[in-house]
Amino acid sequence: MFDTLTDRFDGIFGRIRGKGKLSASDVDETLREIRLALLEADVNFEVVKGLVGRIRDRAVGDELSKALNPSQQIVKIVLDELTESLGGEAMTVSFAAKPPTIVLMAGLQGSGKTTNSAKLANLFKSQGRNPLLVGADLQRPAAVEQLRTLGAQLDVPVFSEPSDPVSVARAALDEAKRLGRDVIICDTAGRLAIDEALMEEVRQISEVLDPHYTFLVVDAMTGQDAVTVAENFHNTLALDGVILTKLDGDARGGAALSVKEVVGRPIAFASTGEKIDEFEVFHPDRLASRILGMGDIETLIEKAEAAYEEEEAEEAAQKLLEGTFTLDDFLQQMQQLKKMGPIGNLLGMMPGIPKEVRDVEIEDSQVNRLEAIIRSMTPEERTDPNIIDKSRRLRIANGSGMQPQDVSALVTQFNEMKKMMKQLGVGPKKPKRKGKGKGGKRGRRGGRTTAKGPAPMANPTAVMNEGMESLQGLRLPGLPED
Repeated sequence: MFDTLTDRFDGIFGRIRGKGKLSASDVDETLREIRLALLEADVNFEVVKGLVGRIRDRAVGDELSKALNPSQQIVKIVLDELTESLGGEAMTVSFAAKPPTIVLMAGLQGSGKTTNSAKLANLFKSQGRNPLLVGADLQRPAAVEQLRTLGAQLDVPVFSEPSDPVSVARAALDEAKRLGRDVIICDTAGRLAIDEALMEEVRQISEVLDPHYTFLVVDAMTGQDAVTVAENFHNTLALDGVILTKLDGDARGGAALSVKEVVGRPIAFASTGEKIDEFEVFHPDRLASRILGMGDIETLIEKAEAAYEEEEAEEAAQKLLEGTFTLDDFLQQMQQLKKMGPIGNLLGMMPGIPKEVRDVEIEDSQVNRLEAIIRSMTPEERTDPNIIDKSRRLRIANGSGMQPQDVSALVTQFNEMKKMMKQLGVGPKKPKRKGKGKGGKRGRRGGRTTAKGPAPMANPTAVMNEGMESLQGLRLPGLPED
């Protein structure tokens, strides 16, 4: 969503990065370009005015420290103020001491309330909570049925009845107590536009439930209309936060940068894809860092830790360094990597990635082609790809739907990766420790030993890099050569 804005900031900062000293005209020109970039991204005019004003106050004051050169300090100031505009800190949801904690979901029709109600339930469930989904949207055809389908996928119960939304909300309180559920998430009806009937209905539901949190679900692709919608709902419901959907879209993203300052309520969660688990707590500092092209290493580490088993990651890294890494191991690493989300998104989170690499669209289907090639090999060929001759190569290509040259390229680049990693791992080796039997910890190799008991947690960055390293240097079929 913020690719265009990121590219604009790359250009702005690139022009001042090489300057050892910034003149007043340099600062003015930089601020002018920042203002234009934000306005083109559909950020609210008053928000842009306030943001640029705060940057100017700090840039022309005494804050240009001697620790960083002036251009670096300008970048830091922009990062700080952009983070503040987005909300400053991530919102923390506190659960009621006396359950259930009640969450009311509001928004216009088509914003994604039903889907994001289920996504929120999935997030709470992963935190050890027992949510109950409530279908109070009785106007949209199949809305309750959609919620039931999503609830079945998550193994989360869904309550609704063919009466009226207010009665459903009232009955849901008793149902949550009967089932012993500690969180209620109520999905309400929406309209194509704000009207008095919509506001009155959601206000009555709110009076019955007395929710601990009222979240407005906003489609990030609606631009400045999203800010207007948020203002109107806030005047009726006193919102606690905003859930921003379709943050993975190709809109300009101005709503994300405007809603906090205009409405005065933080963005609590962000939906980053269509899958039920593509939903996360919104971190203003991380998004600001990504907008400025600095990556988002914290989110990348969290995704890696969730996708990778520590022992498996360490074993894969050790095989890489010893040169015993096979195509079977590589296939397993690719499958783990795909759990972290679309590879294009992961590249956007990595700091220092050039614009040319960020802009390359890498689809999961292209990674699937690599998997198809490997799966078309025999176990013997995966262990020792050097035995793949012309006839084997043709068979593998036919089996995977690829060309023989794609198979050759994969084998060649895989061998180069193994050779490079083995050179990094050269060194004196100590005898391997024997395992402790079934379920015991695998002994570490390569001259490292650990104390008895559970192994300490590996460096999260290293865990992430072990998976990413497997793809480095490999050309995905379908992508152009350099």
